[in-house]
Amino acid sequence: MSTAHATAHGSAVHGSGGGAHDASHGSLKSYTIGFALSLVLTVLSFGAVMSGYVPHGMMLQAIVVLAVAQLLVQLGFFLHLGTSVGQRSNTMIFVFAVLLIATIVSGSLWVMHNADINMMPMHMSPERAMSGD
Repeated sequence: MSTAHATAHGSAVHGSGGGAHDASHGSLKSYTIGFALSLVLTVLSFGAVMSGYVPHGMMLQAIVVLAVAQLLVQLGFFLHLGTSVGQRSNTMIFVFAVLLIATIVSGSLWVMHNADINMMPMHMSPERAMSGD
């Protein structure tokens, strides 16, 4: 198969030129960097909990910061979400999905909290509640 045929075949299958197709996938170097960063962040999280160097009051904040960093590394290096022209639509879809999930979860928590607040008081017996007093 000739190079010209392979390029034409690649652009017909993927709907774009070879350059755009290659840009959407990572290289071995980027995967290796992402894997190394993920390992470092995992070890830091484990070390923060097990070593005792992080004060107990700051433990949650340290874990959350390291978790967000881990999320960003994985989104960038493995899922290839970014601000490049070829990835903007994927990034916008991801942001919309996160906002939709956050809306559903926060709305559900709000409804459950209000239901809990407006439930029958614990000091009232079921018989008294049924009597309508």
